[in-house]
Amino acid sequence: MQKREQGKVGGATGGATPLTAKRGRPFGSGSNNAAAAAAAADSAAPSTLLGPSLQVHSSFADQNNKRIVLALQSGLKSELTWALNTLTLLSFKEKDDVRRDATPLAKIPGLLDGLLQVIDDWRDIALPKELVKGPRVRLLGANSVVSGFGNEYEALSSNDAHPNPGMGSGSSNTEGSSQKNMMRPSPSEWWFDEDGLFNQDEEGRAEKQQCAVGASNIIRNFSFMPDNEVIMAQHRHCLETVFQCIEDHVTEDEELVTNALETIVNLAPLLDLRIFSSSKPSYIKISEKRAVQAIMSMLGSSVKAWHCAAAELLGRLIINPDNEPFLLPFAPQIYKRLVDLLSLPAADAQAAAVGALYNLAEINMDCRLKLASERWAVDRLLKVIKNPHPVPEVCRKAAMILESLVSEPQNRNLLLAYENSFAEIVFSDGKYSDTFARILYELTSRPNNKMTATRGVWGMPS
Repeated sequence: MQKREQGKVGGATGGATPLTAKRGRPFGSGSNNAAAAAAAADSAAPSTLLGPSLQVHSSFADQNNKRIVLALQSGLKSELTWALNTLTLLSFKEKDDVRRDATPLAKIPGLLDGLLQVIDDWRDIALPKELVKGPRVRLLGANSVVSGFGNEYEALSSNDAHPNPGMGSGSSNTEGSSQKNMMRPSPSEWWFDEDGLFNQDEEGRAEKQQCAVGASNIIRNFSFMPDNEVIMAQHRHCLETVFQCIEDHVTEDEELVTNALETIVNLAPLLDLRIFSSSKPSYIKISEKRAVQAIMSMLGSSVKAWHCAAAELLGRLIINPDNEPFLLPFAPQIYKRLVDLLSLPAADAQAAAVGALYNLAEINMDCRLKLASERWAVDRLLKVIKNPHPVPEVCRKAAMILESLVSEPQNRNLLLAYENSFAEIVFSDGKYSDTFARILYELTSRPNNKMTATRGVWGMPS
């Protein structure tokens, strides 16, 4: 049984200049959140390079691995900025360049968890304040007044006389709530009232968001490195985090969503959805059904980069037979949306849809029957071949999908309506004439179809 090729798009350029278009980046979402290190280079990048010209020695990660992880865990702005800039350069890759000195996650214990912590810190405060859970007793960082984010220094200097009711190990929730009821904080003091390890004003929240996007960009870049794929595909916290970002694509930063989606697309050939019900420690409680529903929401998105990546993701996930029980219940919605993508003029949308349908049609008879009965499916697959699609491989897969559909006896009567179109391709197109000749043979070779085919070709009376 032939399956879809699992080749990846090379040349991931995390933290590059705006001239470098990331794979699947939605229009208008370009952001250089983690690319501040590029500005540190005194000399301009050569015209042949698409990214920062500042280079990092291959042994840098080995010599500073503990410091990088501790900087990510510190929650301090200066340390986070340094760590994110360093990791952006370590994960940077020139287009079509094989990075022999790429740093795998396995060499830096705790690095992936540290990056996920940066994203989780943003996710904890991303919701509107009135929707956040109630206040908690602070045990970690109780003596840390400021973290360096936002306008905390200015607020502290103007409000030294106002103690923070949430700080200190001796304070309780009851005392904090009573002080809040006695005096409502003014706008300049509201950051004292924020729940979490460090208090954030609006500017601080925006900076936290930028750090989360930068961390997601680094995780995305690492997912392109073969040495990291197995580690990341088996890391439940990583998968839960990226699926949660995809799930909240309506309210979440679109670059963070795109980075999460591209990460999971890269890891999809090695991904087993059963990891969400395994005994591995869970942080977000994402189930298999919830993960597939998140993919379906992206498949129905109006953003081209998102629905194209979601179609590619489904095509890669279905290669693993262990994922079939979770994906096949959504097959009717998947077929309908993929057939809709075939009607779009965008060549990449058509390619993603054909690639997914190619793998879905190879699963079992039920999948082939449902796909053939989907309205416009055969018609639009023929249009991909007749137009033709600029990538010959897409046309070849579309023809093989039709050949797979005609192999089921229940589909032959339905496909006989397209017999003239099949015959035209046989006599006019040398590339796919053999495939459509086999299709016509299947339509006319069976004893119960000979008379029907003869009437269709020669117009014999019934």
